[in-house]
Amino acid sequence: MAFKLNVNGKVQTADVDPDTPLLWTLRDTLGIVGPKYGCGIAACGACTVHMDGQPIRSCVTPVSAVGSAKITTIEGVGADPVGKKVQAAWSELDVAQCGYCQPGQIMSATALLKKNPKPTDADIDAAMSGNICRCATYTRIRAAIKKASGQPVKA
Repeated sequence: MAFKLNVNGKVQTADVDPDTPLLWTLRDTLGIVGPKYGCGIAACGACTVHMDGQPIRSCVTPVSAVGSAKITTIEGVGADPVGKKVQAAWSELDVAQCGYCQPGQIMSATALLKKNPKPTDADIDAAMSGNICRCATYTRIRAAIKKASGQPVKA
């Protein structure tokens, strides 16, 4: 079945089964490989994308559930001023170690800052709790979120 998807501001057609996870539609059909496969059960956050600005786990979201929603991936989040600040902070503070989880981390952090421009440490921890980093860069992730929000970063 053909689905018209608005991904990163561009309408694309994907001919897939309705129950195909959005993650596989993005990666295998549309060639958008920023969102990563981590667990397949929405537990790790590596596949996080935005659907109409809200972070979702694309590994468990069937493509048929997208409808006319706007999908933003790590490839497109930098077009948003908040996403651009988050990406810049990630780079400046060398957050990534292996980098595998970082697209999902950045997508969740951007959604947090769009909803709460000056989050506390507790707010950050709550919003990012569904994103797992095997390299344990959590301290740098929190610092980058603080930096992107314009708050002081603890050394």
